[in-house]
Amino acid sequence: MAPSPTPPPPVSTNEGARPTLGGAIFDSIADLGEVVMQWVEGLGRLSLFFFQALSWIFTRLPSSETLIGSFYQIGVRSLPVVALTGTFIGMVLAVQAYHQFRGFGMESRLGAMINLSMFRELGPVLAATMLAGRVGSAIAAELGTMRVTEQIDALASMGASPMRHLVAPRFLACLFMIPSLTVMAMFFGVVGGAFYCIYIFHVDAYFYFSNAQEAASPWDLFYGVFKSTFFGAAIAIISCYRGFNCDPGAEGVGRASTIAFVQSFVAILAMDLVISIVLDRVYYFIWPQDAF
Repeated sequence: MAPSPTPPPPVSTNEGARPTLGGAIFDSIADLGEVVMQWVEGLGRLSLFFFQALSWIFTRLPSSETLIGSFYQIGVRSLPVVALTGTFIGMVLAVQAYHQFRGFGMESRLGAMINLSMFRELGPVLAATMLAGRVGSAIAAELGTMRVTEQIDALASMGASPMRHLVAPRFLACLFMIPSLTVMAMFFGVVGGAFYCIYIFHVDAYFYFSNAQEAASPWDLFYGVFKSTFFGAAIAIISCYRGFNCDPGAEGVGRASTIAFVQSFVAILAMDLVISIVLDRVYYFIWPQDAF
């Protein structure tokens, strides 16, 4: 009996096997849309988390012992780092600007430049960035560890609110202590810049302080402190949210701590731009003659 003939190989009719330019563009748009949807979803969850924290703050405050402990951990223990950072920022400003000012014979105006820079931008932003690394990462790691070890679930199972006992104290501590630490960073930056200009560059002290006093005003101090209040709230909410939504395991805790710092830093820069624009418009609306 003759063997049956071997059937011919099937002809491929899959026209999409080879990617086309239109398909690649479509896939890129789909990926971009997925990322945008994830960001919107995450922002919505973060907003709900923020309103839940506010509801507990306005309805029932945490215990005084919990608040004092959070204030101490976030405020008092961060003071040496903030003071050291502010001092070196003021000195670096003096070093970088001295030769440029000297070329125009304006060494005595260094005090005005250093004070305005510390009050308006460098003091609030760099202090908040330093605290986002020290305080925000610590909050995310601590709450993330409690989530992984099921301590948060145990607290909720006993009828206690994790938002009231864990989030509200840290939020209030960041909201009140980070502006206070910003003021300390401004003070030490002004002192560090003045010390370097007067004792290292031998700038006349009388003209230095006279020009610094004329250039800076209470509005400039309010400018920086007002922004730092929003920075503190952003650091607290983002760090607590990342800790509460931590992935399982030690790797999840580390990732939550890293993401908390990165998102806090981006939020600080974005809020700094928006708040600066708003405050400048308010200032020139109240005092329009200063716009010219």
